[in-house]
Amino acid sequence: MAEGARSDVRAPDGTRLAVYEWGNAAGPPVVLMHGFAQSHLCFEPQYRSALAERFRLVAFDMRGHGESGQPHDAAAYQGSRVWADDLAAVMAAKELKRPVLVGWSMGGRVIRQYLINYGEAQIAGINFVASLVIEEPRFRGPGAPKPLPDHLTLEAEIDVAIDFLDGCFGKKPSEAVFRRALGYNVRVPASARRAIAGWSTPAALTIDALRRMTVPVLITHGRQDTVVLPAAAEMAASTIAHARLSWFDDCGHSPFVEDAARFNDELAAFVMASQQP
Repeated sequence: MAEGARSDVRAPDGTRLAVYEWGNAAGPPVVLMHGFAQSHLCFEPQYRSALAERFRLVAFDMRGHGESGQPHDAAAYQGSRVWADDLAAVMAAKELKRPVLVGWSMGGRVIRQYLINYGEAQIAGINFVASLVIEEPRFRGPGAPKPLPDHLTLEAEIDVAIDFLDGCFGKKPSEAVFRRALGYNVRVPASARRAIAGWSTPAALTIDALRRMTVPVLITHGRQDTVVLPAAAEMAASTIAHARLSWFDDCGHSPFVEDAARFNDELAAFVMASQQP
């Protein structure tokens, strides 16, 4: 399958968001949301799979990432609703009716902000993937992104990206996959990385929003994750009483890549179950 159909959506503040779509236009919609310093390309194991035969797959590069706009003002990456408004803008522009939201790592944090600002009325379900949904510093592992100094050489920026990517995989991908990931990692400017590092949400606010959820929730996490520690998944699951927690025992921070076949099977089953009235 070729690169997904590309369109641009404007966020409320004017930032251009690059949106991609694959698969069955008549199928249940699924929004795939990437992590920090990544892009829509990380979901190749999903959009090049049988998932595209059954579902309408939509992914977008978050602001500052991939082909999307890269605002220079740090405030464009912070605040209580900027990321939520981006997601809402994509859902509205693509006319997505009750999609399932899949958020990997930072993508899950964006979904959290969406829930706080918009609630769950417009979605069918959520799959949190290796995400620090409730921001507790003790759940950040040794592989989590490190604070960046004010000035970095190009060589240092590349080294930072390599170190972070190494930590994203318990089972290393092919060299080709790693090279591509390195390419879209270094595409994210250091200024955007620093600004995103300054964005957080109070744990109490998150917990309140999660406890009010009624839509189906699947929490997917690798037991070997050193970026977001497994305890983060346990806390999220204990907060969302009806959530199902799926452990990938031999995977790290990227179970959707490290064990794509199992991940895709579980996602397909979850999407279908979420369509039930």
